[in-house]
Amino acid sequence: MIKYKLQCKKCTKSFDSWFSSSKEFERIKKLKLLNCNFCKSKNIDKTLMAPNLKSKNSNEININENNFKELKKQIRNYQNFIKKNFKYVGDSFAYEARSIHYSNKKGGKGIFGRAKIKDIKELKEEGIDTQVLPWFQDKEN
Repeated sequence: MIKYKLQCKKCTKSFDSWFSSSKEFERIKKLKLLNCNFCKSKNIDKTLMAPNLKSKNSNEININENNFKELKKQIRNYQNFIKKNFKYVGDSFAYEARSIHYSNKKGGKGIFGRAKIKDIKELKEEGIDTQVLPWFQDKEN
């Protein structure tokens, strides 16, 4: 796979796109199957791209890796706290949240689980406060 930065000659906007090979890019362009994401023009060209090189001696890379590891550790700590202090309700999170909210069972154990974005929006519209958190599986990523 190869990623190209493309530019529209009509609106001059640029965007990225992936191709299986440089030959595939040329074939798709020749068939006029490429179009601008913004104005739909078919007048598209490749632009110069800087390679994405990583140096093992770069302090910036080490800092970013350390920041990621620290963030991941904090998320795991939050997960452990949630698992110990809240009841897991799985995919029925929206149903359980409504049950608690409308029956005024405020003193019980909090809940956590999974919900679709649509369900979270509906809960918010109903005045039911929820939080969305990133969740890692127990296995090492």
